[in-house]
Amino acid sequence: MGAEHTGGMRHTPPAHLSPHWKGADRPHLPAAGDEREVLTSYLDWHRATFAAKCSGLSPEQLSTRSVRPSGMSLHGLVRHLAGVERWWLRIRFAGEDLPLLYYSDDDPDQDFTDLDGDPDAAFSVWREEVARAREVAAAFPLDAIGGPDHADPVQLRVVLVKLIAEYARHNGHADLLRERVDGSTGQ
Repeated sequence: MGAEHTGGMRHTPPAHLSPHWKGADRPHLPAAGDEREVLTSYLDWHRATFAAKCSGLSPEQLSTRSVRPSGMSLHGLVRHLAGVERWWLRIRFAGEDLPLLYYSDDDPDQDFTDLDGDPDAAFSVWREEVARAREVAAAFPLDAIGGPDHADPVQLRVVLVKLIAEYARHNGHADLLRERVDGSTGQ
């Protein structure tokens, strides 16, 4: 069951599809395109999905650790993802000499555990890191090899795939956290 044949093509009835997230402003996902277009479109779609899952909530709701025993919150996730963007594209690939965000050897989980700051400020940092990460990715061919002094090389295409995987995993977490905070669901 599930898929129906219509004119030789498989079609899933709308009743069997998850509802779309209301108000999500996400880029179109190409069904075909060159490698850069596909990778960057999917990464931007996941970034926009994460932003949509966090929209319309109060600072308290964003900071709520709603899926016990996990200590995750949407506020913690945005801090984590800002750090991931900085680490993979700016530090690890481009070799920029920057401090890690929301991390220290003494407190490696502070992105999730230290939620004293303002969630709006955390989202501002995330948006800045995303914008800079886009600039870095656009400045190099996909087969470019980066890394500080190329001591531990990594290819840009690999970094983009790692970021897509990171967002996909954490968007699943965001789905659960958001549903527990206010009951909202959708893809």
